[in-house]
Amino acid sequence: MLQPTLRTTPDAWAIDNRVYPTSAGKPGPRDPFLTPYMVPFGRAIAERTHRRVVLACSAQMGKSDTFLDVIGQRLDQAPAPILYVGPSKQFVTEQFEPRIMGLLDQAPSLSRKVARGKRMKQTRKLVAGVPLRLAHAGSPTALKSDPFALALTDEADDLVANVKKQGDPIGLVDRRGDSYADFVHAIVSTPSVGAKEVARDPDSGLEFWAVQEPEDIDSKIWALWQEGTRYHWAWPCPHCGEFFIPRFDCLEIPRNADPARAQRETRMICPRNGCVIDDDPNGHNLKAEMNARGVYVSPGQSIDPEGNVIGAPVDSTTVSFWVSGLCSPFRTFGDRAKDYVTALRSGNHNEIQAAMNGGFGEVWAPQGGDVPEWEEIKKLALPYLRGDVPDPVVFLTCGVDVQKNRLVYVVRGWGARQESWLIDAGEVWGDTALEDVWTDLTELMSSDYAGTHIARTFVDAGFRPGKKDEVPEHRVYEFCRRHARQAFATKGFEHRDKPLSVNRIDVTARGKSTKYGLDLVRLDSDFMKSWVHQRLRWPVDQPGGWHVFALPTDEHPDGLTDDYCRQIVSEARVRKPSGGYQWVVKARNNHFLDAEALAFAAAYMLGLQRLPDSARRPGARAPAPAPEPKASDADQPKAPPPPKRSGWLDGGSRGRGRGFLG
Repeated sequence: MLQPTLRTTPDAWAIDNRVYPTSAGKPGPRDPFLTPYMVPFGRAIAERTHRRVVLACSAQMGKSDTFLDVIGQRLDQAPAPILYVGPSKQFVTEQFEPRIMGLLDQAPSLSRKVARGKRMKQTRKLVAGVPLRLAHAGSPTALKSDPFALALTDEADDLVANVKKQGDPIGLVDRRGDSYADFVHAIVSTPSVGAKEVARDPDSGLEFWAVQEPEDIDSKIWALWQEGTRYHWAWPCPHCGEFFIPRFDCLEIPRNADPARAQRETRMICPRNGCVIDDDPNGHNLKAEMNARGVYVSPGQSIDPEGNVIGAPVDSTTVSFWVSGLCSPFRTFGDRAKDYVTALRSGNHNEIQAAMNGGFGEVWAPQGGDVPEWEEIKKLALPYLRGDVPDPVVFLTCGVDVQKNRLVYVVRGWGARQESWLIDAGEVWGDTALEDVWTDLTELMSSDYAGTHIARTFVDAGFRPGKKDEVPEHRVYEFCRRHARQAFATKGFEHRDKPLSVNRIDVTARGKSTKYGLDLVRLDSDFMKSWVHQRLRWPVDQPGGWHVFALPTDEHPDGLTDDYCRQIVSEARVRKPSGGYQWVVKARNNHFLDAEALAFAAAYMLGLQRLPDSARRPGARAPAPAPEPKASDADQPKAPPPPKRSGWLDGGSRGRGRGFLG
């Protein structure tokens, strides 16, 4: 009499059916709990409660073995068509297919169900009467062929972004499961490029990855992970007992260490109480113990001292997991640190990225230039309101960055010793291929800021609004021709012999000669942006500071925004491996930094660097004695009553209902 197959989990099935060969790093019976952070991932796939199950992690974490557990358990206990998608044909045929054959041959319950001979192909196996298909991202035919109940995508970030113009491979695979009600698409990968930031939960004290703007994430797996439950693998500290989420920032690598010293002396610091955690003190495997007690926790949840997770996870149709490469039992803290220091000393950004992605399982954003954290910009705020003009200001300039759907601007006031004050910053929304938004910019340029007008405006002409056949005029050029005495079109270059030069253009965008030429200002972008970043950490006791207006309050909600602060540090000046420097984008929204560089360039053109200490604007008061240093940067002094300003600067809107204060 036939007995029904007992349904188990992938890890339980693997313990009963899989044995590593003598050639493996750890030969013998398969132990899924050597990598316990992989067990919940495999079980989530087998439960079939969510269409997507996502795992972001580093290399050498046990991903492939977990996929093999899932495939074996499904084919043995609930046979259904399975599709595996690898990053390349070579990877599939030379690395994964031999492991599939090892699985089918070594598991007794599977080996007798395999159709052999002519029915067995390298990329298609028939097991228990159902197909197991091995495909790769460059094969749209395979991705669009038969329906499947289970799909497994490996190294999603290495997949071809567009499979022969057939669309995103992840989407193509998803559509293969439309005919199965319990279809599951499991996706794993090491992440690649993207912005990252830690957010501390005030209730649990745990530090989670903060959700970033989609446009700041290039990594496919990280974008998918953000859309899901965002589970983080957490450890209990072996000393204080508090749970924490290990990540690269928890490592303490000796300052200026070479790779050998980094491998020897690196240790982990518990972020909860500063406890020192070594990999293997006196032969005692602390990492194995921490992994054994590790749990997955989602933002909003907490962990009690016994390791019980309290609260509901983030609500999502995708179950997503992240685990740090520091949790791998195959690599020590020192091994990871050695690889990172080696990459860092090479000066090659590709090697540094590979160390961060593959070693720690974290997204990587270019770093360098000693760029401050965005919170430091908020500490530069002084007690004056948006739109007010402090007495030391002699003249105002405006910088405008042009985007397809808006103009991003800053107005900055300038004084002696190149000291400056942010007066206004915002976005003028509207299609820049149309005239309306440029009319709004005209009104902005003619605004009265406490009795002071903008002396010069620089507008970036690098972006050309509209298509040439639909909008033959270059909107920036035409605007600057109409305001030739005040507005100048600019183009930035990576490096120039001079910071700024002016060239006359006597041809219109249509290619015709014009009676009224245009002065195009060519800028050394490196010089202008470097000046801005140099001023961010200017000594407080020295003249020449770079200031911003006050933070928002209940009474004055239109204060300095976090978005402005983030954009100011959205780029970093880094040294190239071949020599010289380049500006690399850390976050795509960098428009306020560009606008600030343009505002400085306009002031430079007006002779800011030659402004005497005695310079004063009409009606300004003489400088007061320097105030005593503030006791705390966190305490924002009460702002003085604002002087009279134009009506629309008080938060009103104009014309089509668009306010200039964001």
